[in-house]
Amino acid sequence: MSLSIQGKTAIITGSANGVGLAVARHFLERGANVMLADRDEARLIDECGNTEDETGQAKYFAGDLREKLTVANLLSATIDAFDRVDILVNACRQMLVTDPLDPNDDTVQTLLDQNMFAALRLSQAVAKRMITQAEDDGVEEGMIGSIVNISSIAARRTHPDLLGYSISAAALDQATRSLAVALAPHRIRVNAVAFGSLMSASLQSSLTETEGLRKEIKECTPLGRIGSAKEVAGAVQFLASEGAGFVTGEVITVDGGRTLLDSVTTAAH
Repeated sequence: MSLSIQGKTAIITGSANGVGLAVARHFLERGANVMLADRDEARLIDECGNTEDETGQAKYFAGDLREKLTVANLLSATIDAFDRVDILVNACRQMLVTDPLDPNDDTVQTLLDQNMFAALRLSQAVAKRMITQAEDDGVEEGMIGSIVNISSIAARRTHPDLLGYSISAAALDQATRSLAVALAPHRIRVNAVAFGSLMSASLQSSLTETEGLRKEIKECTPLGRIGSAKEVAGAVQFLASEGAGFVTGEVITVDGGRTLLDSVTTAAH
């Protein structure tokens, strides 16, 4: 089976920064058509401007995917630009500190809305489109689409200050499994990639501000280093490709072995 995604059309959310941007760049380099979606329109314009003009492979859509109308508009914009959608990567995520003893702290609901419900609603809308286009094309055999959610090892290895983030990651993992079962009869695969500490802008800032954090993360990671967003992008490509044609409902962990250890470690970034 091929790992190629050339010629496929992908919607990638959270693609103005971080993991989402790394996945979008990775897909574009491998010949996919990509609709980059994020709330940060300025960053999207900066990222897509030249590529959009030169190749037509990259388009962007700015909006808040917590709003149902935005979900519908994103899907319409993708169909207008590329006529179809084959892959959805839900990489839009947020991390907030939660006070676990404050009943007025609303970060749990906020992060569920951002990290799970937005991905769930977009997945449902995209899955319906995938089913419709397969019927219109007369495709009766084989997979017709792939959905990949970007999750976190915080679903399994929590931190006292990350109650809301951990709950939202765990909810996304379970949504992945449930959707995989629900959409399997329609020939759509649903998987997730859960990552540990990556060298992101937020982690770089934390490493500068917190003495000994780099050493602590490395000691908690069997492979002894901090990962890169490109390594997550490679796992996403595998799950989106025909090479993973018999893989669904899986949460692949990209963390250098960190979740294999028993101790409670520092927060995932």
